[in-house]
Amino acid sequence: MDDVVIRPLENVELRDPVLVEGLPGVGNVGKLAADYLKDKVEAKPLATIYSKFLPPQVYVSEEGIVRLVSNDLFYRKARGRGERDLLILGGDYQGISPEGQYELTHRVLELAARFGCRELYTLAGFAQGHVVETPRVLGAATSTAKVEALRKFGVVFSRTDPGGGLIGASGLFLGLGRLFGMEGVCLMGETSGYFVDFRSAEAVLKVLTRALAIEIDFTDLEAKGKEIDRIAQKIHETEQRMTEPSSSASGREDLGYIG
Repeated sequence: MDDVVIRPLENVELRDPVLVEGLPGVGNVGKLAADYLKDKVEAKPLATIYSKFLPPQVYVSEEGIVRLVSNDLFYRKARGRGERDLLILGGDYQGISPEGQYELTHRVLELAARFGCRELYTLAGFAQGHVVETPRVLGAATSTAKVEALRKFGVVFSRTDPGGGLIGASGLFLGLGRLFGMEGVCLMGETSGYFVDFRSAEAVLKVLTRALAIEIDFTDLEAKGKEIDRIAQKIHETEQRMTEPSSSASGREDLGYIG
């Protein structure tokens, strides 16, 4: 088996598509957002990506059928005025080694470039180490023009967050993407890092859809967010009962952003 195997599922032509990456990470924010977007715009399967750099694992369905873990690329052609063709990357895992991260990212970017992609958005979570009631969306971009464009949608570009840079696929896609002539932005939803965060995914996705002039229904995501809010409230009450003065600072450092 080759290190990375890309199995095409459909032969299509796309016009200046935008690549959206949302793989598992902190709070599963990026994955939740990308999967929800894929479902709501009814994106179609384009390619399945298998690799030695993913965990040696298969999933087993309720019917007892196995499926090898993978990353998956979907597409959706523009339908409305102002919309663009989309490429949406999701999957079960990120690469489990630095070499794997680079190889998988490079291969996806190669494929996206062949479809004429010149712009990309990566979606992720930014762990704050405490319950976040109203998550902000933090950003990192490849150019000043991108920074100014996304600030109009409320994205916060801070000198201190994310401190130390971006780790994982969401940062690597931006860095390697520039080698392919692609400009891009990473949208990071604030999250506690304690649980799967639908509220943070909603915040990220609302910015993304505004930037791409896409309209989708957020009802299902909002409902799941309310469920998480109840969990978050219980955690918040627990935090208030804790008396360790140094827990906040140490937790903030340990949980830092991991794409």
